[in-house]
Amino acid sequence: MSRRFLFVLGSAREAGNTELLAREAAAHLPGDSEQHWIRLADHALPDFVDLRHDSDHVRPSPDTPAGLLLDATLAATDIVIASPLYWYSVSSLTKRYLDHWSAWLRTPGVDFKATMAGRTLWGIAALADDEPSVADPYAGTLNNSAAYLRMRFGGVLLGNGSAPGDVREDADALARAKTFFAQDAPLARFPYEAVGTAPR
Repeated sequence: MSRRFLFVLGSAREAGNTELLAREAAAHLPGDSEQHWIRLADHALPDFVDLRHDSDHVRPSPDTPAGLLLDATLAATDIVIASPLYWYSVSSLTKRYLDHWSAWLRTPGVDFKATMAGRTLWGIAALADDEPSVADPYAGTLNNSAAYLRMRFGGVLLGNGSAPGDVREDADALARAKTFFAQDAPLARFPYEAVGTAPR
């Protein structure tokens, strides 16, 4: 079965360092892998309103940003969050997209949690720091989101860059990009889950 990659671009800047790094990694995917790219800035989601416990839920129309993103997410075997590191976590555009996952958990006919189980979440980020540990909150957000849905998590590909095009000078990041999607993506686990513990 061929893989279907959804690249969710969460930068406020078009063709920024994160997108450049994501496209470098995508260039090394097998030829039979499908790629779908969505720039969140072009499909503005409304602020998430938590109506999970006190409202009827209706599947969003496919001609709305929420409907477009829901359908694209459900169709993907692999979801790539390509968001620069903003204040040590994902961008506000990306966070809003992830917040809408909460609504999709209760959307009739979707069974979002069961549908996402076993699929793979990846992260790609540019950061303006030489110390990769500052991106730990970013990686934690994605890992824990994947763990909740019992998805696999392929980790985060980090590249250094602030000014436009800087990441092209990060030779280590470009080298890692070539094999990023070829690596094993284990079942995501919360930090408190011991190795070998069966999923709850």
